[in-house]
Amino acid sequence: MRHQKTNKTLGRKRGPRKALEKNLAQSLVVYEKIKTTEVKAKYLKPKVEKMITRAKKDTLANRREIMKKIPTQNAVKKLFEVLGPRYLDRQGGYLRIVKIGERKGDGAKMAIIEFV
Repeated sequence: MRHQKTNKTLGRKRGPRKALEKNLAQSLVVYEKIKTTEVKAKYLKPKVEKMITRAKKDTLANRREIMKKIPTQNAVKKLFEVLGPRYLDRQGGYLRIVKIGERKGDGAKMAIIEFV
């Protein structure tokens, strides 16, 4: 039963939602800036920030945990070699969400999520 479970479902079942999460996280790490809906950006932000915090310390355990959440090796490599060291002295707040208005087709609120 789902009593008192308040996770965002994004209108998807568990499998497609996890796939969406992995692909959004990978795109954000590779391109460092993506344009998506506000709800997806807010869903993604804490998950990627936790990955950055893990990437600050390059251990085998941290690499394996992040490989569970990001499907490609080059994104994991960039996370540990570029993004982790970049935010070594920062205590959090690695991402920013900038609202950019509504999408023309369906009126969905859009946002840009990017690294600070």
